[in-house]
Amino acid sequence: MDMKLEVVVVPVTDVDRAKDFYTALGWRLDADVATGEDFRVVQMTPPGSPASVIFGTSVSSQTPGSAQGLHLIVDDIGAAHDELKKRGVQVVELSADEKLAFKRVTEPVFSKWSATIGAELVKKAEAAIDKRA
Repeated sequence: MDMKLEVVVVPVTDVDRAKDFYTALGWRLDADVATGEDFRVVQMTPPGSPASVIFGTSVSSQTPGSAQGLHLIVDDIGAAHDELKKRGVQVVELSADEKLAFKRVTEPVFSKWSATIGAELVKKAEAAIDKRA
């Protein structure tokens, strides 16, 4: 029996701004349905992904911006980085000191995450990040 995750709700403040953002990333618009001023749902899917995100008006009671733990997985982080920049996404390049500070602050999350996904995948991710440095 297959079980597949197909939709993740992302709470947003401005539906049109969120739609424009994901469209600029090259995500496919699957649906934009409104049944009145008090309900609208937008579904968008990243290229190559079997799962989509939905957001809208009266779609979720969660606080906008509160989604956590979502991971967009790519085969080539360098190519993804370059593609996002090409599409107009503001990509912040951290200095060595900023990277160290970020690493310290996120260490608890990293420890939990690395234990969950395994050492081999962590090493691959670290190697890809080091390659970008």
